[in-house]
Amino acid sequence: MKSLGTWGSPRPPAFVGEDIVEQAHHVRSPAFVVYDPNHARVGVASEGTMLRPDQVNGTPTFPLLAVLPPLYPEWLGDRSFCEVHDTRFPYVTGAMANGIATTALVINIARAEMLGFFGAAGLSLARVEAAIDELTRELGDDYPWGTDLIHSPDEPALENGLVDLYLRRGVRRVSASAFMRVTPSVVRYSASGLTLDPRGSVRRENHLFAKISRPEVAQAFLMPPPQEILGALVAAGSITTEEAALASRLPLAEDIICEADSGGHTDNRPLTALVPIITALRDRVVAEQGYSRPIRVGAAGGLGTPTAVAAAFALGAAFVLTGSVNQGAVESGLSEEGRGMLASAGLADVSMAAAADMFELGVKLQVLKRGTLFAPRANRLYELYQAHASIDAIPAEDRARIEKDIFRMSLDEVWEHTRAFWSAREPKELALAERDPKHKMALCFRWYLGLSSRWAINGQSERRADYQIWCGPAMGAFNDWVKGSFLEPAENRQAVQIARNLMEGAAVITRAQQLRSYGVPVPAAAFNFRPRPLS
Repeated sequence: MKSLGTWGSPRPPAFVGEDIVEQAHHVRSPAFVVYDPNHARVGVASEGTMLRPDQVNGTPTFPLLAVLPPLYPEWLGDRSFCEVHDTRFPYVTGAMANGIATTALVINIARAEMLGFFGAAGLSLARVEAAIDELTRELGDDYPWGTDLIHSPDEPALENGLVDLYLRRGVRRVSASAFMRVTPSVVRYSASGLTLDPRGSVRRENHLFAKISRPEVAQAFLMPPPQEILGALVAAGSITTEEAALASRLPLAEDIICEADSGGHTDNRPLTALVPIITALRDRVVAEQGYSRPIRVGAAGGLGTPTAVAAAFALGAAFVLTGSVNQGAVESGLSEEGRGMLASAGLADVSMAAAADMFELGVKLQVLKRGTLFAPRANRLYELYQAHASIDAIPAEDRARIEKDIFRMSLDEVWEHTRAFWSAREPKELALAERDPKHKMALCFRWYLGLSSRWAINGQSERRADYQIWCGPAMGAFNDWVKGSFLEPAENRQAVQIARNLMEGAAVITRAQQLRSYGVPVPAAAFNFRPRPLS
């Protein structure tokens, strides 16, 4: 066994059991991997020095096999992420819709030197602008923050309105989610403000984060924007000729979020399959396009424990993004009752249910199953929608059952509520419903699907059985990990403490795996990081 030299210290190295666990958890100290030739074993120490033969003088010495430098959570991801986005940690909290990712959550995460996205999806432009007012007032340019842009295929005016707002208010980071194709709105946001610096490099003012779960969608965001869209935006006066020319030299997004099995909209992809595929795709596109600046691939979905976070970084993730675990945090916009339901969820307590925003397309999202009947009820509505051409075609027995158990009112009353909503939001939907009875049925069913999430946010206990709470398996894994710790009670779950413990634990697990790879007999306990208050 080849050594780097002779290592010695008054304090003997650890070769077995708890002593190795203690050394593995001291990630902020260097680790010295040594060999004991008398017992043919490998050990580790956190202090010592190289010795020449004339320096030994009775000090116990060992051949030195490796030196591991200190390991900090800040260093687990791609350094360019922290440099570009001005964060200390490569850690992001996702934009949970309907304001569940609140301004308070974003503010606290930003002040802890991480990046948070406000959950703008499903909110009015006035609500979103009020949130931007608060974020600008509290964080300004001193801390990074962002907000959401969710794909709205049936309401392109809503997408454009949000982009208008973000550009007018100088929102520098936007998370684009649920996009199945590139739209003019995301191109306009990404291309706006592009300039050349004095060295001739393109300077990007607006940073688009593309949340994807399929290679074909990832490729669209990795490529420069389509020329036809750029040309149309220039013709409309939405971007300048110079911005279009510079945009054609860059990827549409330089931060790609691989969304694996997650709460809400998800394709239920395993993280360990998705990230390598997207990373390899990124590398091919970079080579083909000749990009000179880094494109970062982050990981999201299933990240509820330090082990999962460490695994994401081991896959090559530039940063990690958490979702479900933050919905259970005290800063979340979910009601106290809803957060309590999340705190008791197990790994299998999730289910797929029909989504409100893309109901007619058959799109589903992942929700909490335990304590709520939303999933089977939402799926029953979609079955009826598929089977019948109109409300009037629904068999009387089925209609009576859903009016009693799901809507708690007649479908005629539901239509009146639906009509009032769309007359204020988008009258064209009503005109289409008058011509197409099946669309009218879809709008009525979407009334329930849309309100069920707001009942959970507002804490309307009489509708608890209908709460729609977006949730992935990470929530159950998190609950199992924090059992018996200060993070077990729902009222103690602060987003920053969750983040710090996940990142600190990931560093510990990474160090334990490093030591194992050098031949140290690392006990299983070294991989068990327990939550603790961290500052």
